[in-house]
Amino acid sequence: MLRIGYVRFRDARSTDDAATLMAMGCHVVRAEEPAGEMDEAAVLDSILEFIGQGDQLVVSRLDHLARSSRSVLDVIDRLEDRGASLFVVESEISSQGVGGRALRAALQAVAAVEPALPGRRRGAPAATDIKALQAAGVGPVEIARRLGVSRMTVWRKLRTLDA
Repeated sequence: MLRIGYVRFRDARSTDDAATLMAMGCHVVRAEEPAGEMDEAAVLDSILEFIGQGDQLVVSRLDHLARSSRSVLDVIDRLEDRGASLFVVESEISSQGVGGRALRAALQAVAAVEPALPGRRRGAPAATDIKALQAAGVGPVEIARRLGVSRMTVWRKLRTLDA
């Protein structure tokens, strides 16, 4: 099992977090600076593309993953799709087992009432996003869930692309 640490520099404490992850036994620790308002996470995306079956992404705090509960759920989904898991040092929780189900339930509850982040696009997703997910083998119902739109929106976009 490979343990990969991830730190997003948000405050002075983040530097200490990198040392903590190394002390926790992470084989690799990757860090990135937030890219501004939209807070792109290129390093996190590359980790999620690389991580494999049985590996574990380790963060010191849950807020290092994303700015919203929905985004944290997306990261957990991507990890599970690859057979990997998440471990949060500060709260000693994992995305596996009973604790993982509780974590997911709590994040889903918060995401349901969480307001949209400023600067984020609302409304219908781009047809290319839907087509890319479909090409990756994701079904229309799951595409709708991941993008936060109705199934009908997905079906309409797919029909438009096929025409």
